Amino acid sequence: MARPYPLTRRLILGAGASLLAAPAVHAQPAWPVRPIRWIINFPPGGAADTLSRVLAEQIGNKLGQPIVPENRPGAGGMVGADIVAKARGDAHVVIMSSGASHGTGPVLYRNVPYDAQNDFTHLHLVGTFSCVLAVNNDLPARNLAEFVALARKQPMTYGSGGNGTLNHLTGQLLARDAGVTLEHVPYRGSAAALTDTMGGQIPCLMESLPIALPHLQANRLRPLAVSGPERDATLPDVPTFAEAGYPGATATSWFGFSAAAGIPDAVADRWQAEIGGALATDFVKERFARIGVTPGTLDRKGYTALVRDELARWKPLIAAAGIKAD
Repeated sequence: MARPYPLTRRLILGAGASLLAAPAVHAQPAWPVRPIRWIINFPPGGAADTLSRVLAEQIGNKLGQPIVPENRPGAGGMVGADIVAKARGDAHVVIMSSGASHGTGPVLYRNVPYDAQNDFTHLHLVGTFSCVLAVNNDLPARNLAEFVALARKQPMTYGSGGNGTLNHLTGQLLARDAGVTLEHVPYRGSAAALTDTMGGQIPCLMESLPIALPHLQANRLRPLAVSGPERDATLPDVPTFAEAGYPGATATSWFGFSAAAGIPDAVADRWQAEIGGALATDFVKERFARIGVTPGTLDRKGYTALVRDELARWKPLIAAAGIKAD
């Protein structure tokens, strides 16, 4: 009669057989192993800067490494986007992507140095908000009809935080829809455009609602209309462009969260979970509501589709309107 193996030996032999039979499992690389470089592709004080810092504050130490915000503005957000695009496979470099850098800019400009879809891992929609047309208090226009009447008498200049931004393009869509000339004055960021509008150097600007709102609430500027499909809760008495008779100027700004292409799926999933979790907190909802931003709910798949669809939407619109980068 065969003598049975002792229990310990049977367990060792069984474990060995299981290891031989099991498929190879590759250990996931440790991440993060160094500080996270968070590129903000617009100047301090802008919407991208505000939203990035709110989220970075909320995520805090959850990743076990510090998050280092880095403002790298220029070319409607494309300078910062190119930094991330060139960091292929590096999961320690991320960006607050936007409609400017990943929706309109790539179809407005020639020789864009990156592919807005294939050079990035798009992770989550962060938020959406309206643009607002605001005038300085000396301009004799109390509503959009009066503003258009003035612009029909002579060309009107308007400022924005940069070429290729949705603020820039919304102004041109309004000009086309109203049949007037609006000459764009690009600034390196929102702060300078706001300062010159309030100071009377230019009569008006098209600006992201989160950035313009404090100045509107302090009566330093007068809002005439917002670009979203509905009125904004922070400015309930201000009509949309569509309500005022110019539906062709309807547009919505958006920001999202992206990394370089080629990062591990496990890291992308972790980022998706962290950003989505932060957006669902009362802290972020309250902070976003203060500045007129609706938190995004699109995950990796949804946000990737949004970028694709926005690129497809703006290309024919820009061509039809004859809009060119200044």
